[in-house]
Amino acid sequence: MSTSPETPPVRQPMLKGIVNDRESQLRLVTSVRLRWMAVLGQLAAVAVIALFYGFPFNIGSCLILIAMSAWLNVYLSIRFPARHRLSTPSAFGLLAYDVLQLAGLLYFTGGIQNPFSVLLVAPVTVSAATLPSRYTIMLGALVVAAGMVLISQHAPLPWYEGLRFELPRDYKIGALLALVASMVFMAFYTWRLNKEARQMSAALAATDMVLASEQRLHALDGLAAAAAHELGTPLSTIVLVAKELEHELGPDSRYIEDLQLLHGQAKRCREILQKLTKKPDEQDPMHATVSPFELFEEAAAAYRDRGKRIMISTAAFPGLESDEAREDPVGHRRPGVIYGLGNLIENAVSFAASEVELTARWNATHVVFSVADDGLGFAPEMMDSIGEPYITSRRYDEKKEKSHSGLGLGLFIAKTLLERSGAVVTFNNQAPPRRGAIVQVTWAREAFELHPSAFNWPGRRGRKAFPV
Repeated sequence: MSTSPETPPVRQPMLKGIVNDRESQLRLVTSVRLRWMAVLGQLAAVAVIALFYGFPFNIGSCLILIAMSAWLNVYLSIRFPARHRLSTPSAFGLLAYDVLQLAGLLYFTGGIQNPFSVLLVAPVTVSAATLPSRYTIMLGALVVAAGMVLISQHAPLPWYEGLRFELPRDYKIGALLALVASMVFMAFYTWRLNKEARQMSAALAATDMVLASEQRLHALDGLAAAAAHELGTPLSTIVLVAKELEHELGPDSRYIEDLQLLHGQAKRCREILQKLTKKPDEQDPMHATVSPFELFEEAAAAYRDRGKRIMISTAAFPGLESDEAREDPVGHRRPGVIYGLGNLIENAVSFAASEVELTARWNATHVVFSVADDGLGFAPEMMDSIGEPYITSRRYDEKKEKSHSGLGLGLFIAKTLLERSGAVVTFNNQAPPRRGAIVQVTWAREAFELHPSAFNWPGRRGRKAFPV
């Protein structure tokens, strides 16, 4: 299943913008610290080759290139604050400089046959983690170009005096190909991990938006109670004045009908306000708790006019001997659970051919809700990733005549809300000869049920209170 275009709570453009902004920025402190690590490593390598091995090479040119990187870091640290985020072009320019600086060092120390040529992969990996893909591709092309030049254009590899170390050209080409393969793998792997992390963050933010909306509704309940308290005194005054006017003017006055109407409407307002000021535990138990059938009815109410037949079936599992196990479980009304089930039903209605079947079954230990449709079903290759954020959950048919797809964010929100209530959500296709998708939401019965005595229901005692 996938989120239909009618899902209202999530604003996709806003989330998309958040992801893009993160992709296009690199913290200056990260760039500076990585470059200082490179400078120290390069100085250590030059010192070991020159002082320990005593190999002859152009040490002056190498030190100049290393000093350029050190001074660049000093300039950046002075010019910008530590928390500064580089723009995309600036970050790309710094990483391109790192590639060229390392290529210059390799030019003076043997070219592609230098074992440290593998470090050309590092700037591309950083780019894959912090910059848009097109900049990573351009930086990778720069690395490939530098590697091709270093195959033939380079100073001799520092080696023992009187000996020249030179690998065959075919071996150098193979080393470059291995470098390119490593670069592509590391860049793609890093890009994929960071993309999934950003999408997960955005999806969790969307879930928080849904929960925040529900919290605002609860806040409105508080405001309504406050308004009811403030309006109580004026309404009492109106009722009193209307009653006195009725008594003074008498039953023969031409205003008596208007006064009676005013009196009746004021009393009605007082009754409404009294309902608003009731505490949750003083409300009608029928509105504070729901049976499985009522939960399905409330979640599916908004989708009955979509042209698809919605059938609801609730019953205990067959073969149960205990009366308590067969008895309907009673759950607490929770907006997150209703929203999650509603989203599953909405997706089933969107993809169903003609009908959606909502089933609730229970025994002494578990309560199982099922949402099944007679549509195209889930694509087998997507079965393991359904419910993850921004994973397109594509439906298919055997003739491949049509398919539907979406962002999958609605399913992620629904799955998250239901799992927060203690449920386990599974996605499958129905067993042949039936076709279509089926989503099962399973609670432990003790996690689903609410203690009926909390609402002073007679005749039902001894249950443990675990609100959904």
